[in-house]
Amino acid sequence: MATYEETLEKICESNPNVVVMTAENRAAIRNLPPKLGARFIDVGIAEQTMIGAAAGLALRGRIPICHSLATFLTLRAFEFIRTDVGIPGLPVKLVGGVPGFLSDGNGPTHQAIEDISLMRGIPNMHVVCPADEDELVAALPKIIESPNPIYVRYYAGKAATLHGDYAIGKAETFGDGKDVAILTYGFLLREAMKAKEILEARGTKARVVNVRSLKPIDEEAVVRAAKETKLLVTFEDHFLTGGLTTIVAEIFLKRQLTAKTLPIALEERWFKPALLADVLAHEGFTGEALAERITATINQ
Repeated sequence: MATYEETLEKICESNPNVVVMTAENRAAIRNLPPKLGARFIDVGIAEQTMIGAAAGLALRGRIPICHSLATFLTLRAFEFIRTDVGIPGLPVKLVGGVPGFLSDGNGPTHQAIEDISLMRGIPNMHVVCPADEDELVAALPKIIESPNPIYVRYYAGKAATLHGDYAIGKAETFGDGKDVAILTYGFLLREAMKAKEILEARGTKARVVNVRSLKPIDEEAVVRAAKETKLLVTFEDHFLTGGLTTIVAEIFLKRQLTAKTLPIALEERWFKPALLADVLAHEGFTGEALAERITATINQ
């Protein structure tokens, strides 16, 4: 399977309007500058400048794809994204690196755990959260083709599972268990799949819903999971406020639904920095910890 960088390079070869930009964050695109020449723009540590320039390029028919650390992209440049990109609905693509727990060794200033809340509140903005590099690569052409501005929670890790066809706004569901449905996105899909395996070994019938796109979200998949199972779990490396848990609550209110739910997120606190495996263990976000919490909730 091609990497994110290889896929982006091929897209640039076939579409001369795509421009790759970065605010001194080249980890995922380090080999592109000599290949793209003037179509690769590094503005330095100046996220606001990058967004302003990207908006100008988009007004002239270009499709900028901007790379930066998620926390600085969504916080430092928020007003520029909202005003210059979101309100006019320009096709600027925003790729946020090391979001959520992936910023494992960093403290609060570098932890993007309110990014989804911020980005989904911007007019016209879509929010995409791939579970691994396979899904990221599958999503990339759809992201570039979309006329909307899109925020991408970048993750290019090993595939959590085999995926079906990708479409923005469409979730994928693994299993049809009637006891519990685990709704998640991003790299935590792998932990949700581990929890599913553990639960099923104990006789608890589980399903996992990989939401993939949080705006637009697949409302029907959420409603189906709520109606067909005894417990609905939201599992995310984000603040409880504004992320998947809030989105599900909004859907329930709109559809006049109720369901037994177990929200698992960060409740107005930042996580303790450590190696990723230790962060997951300390915060209770491993597949094993998730399975235990679900079992305890079901047995209440």
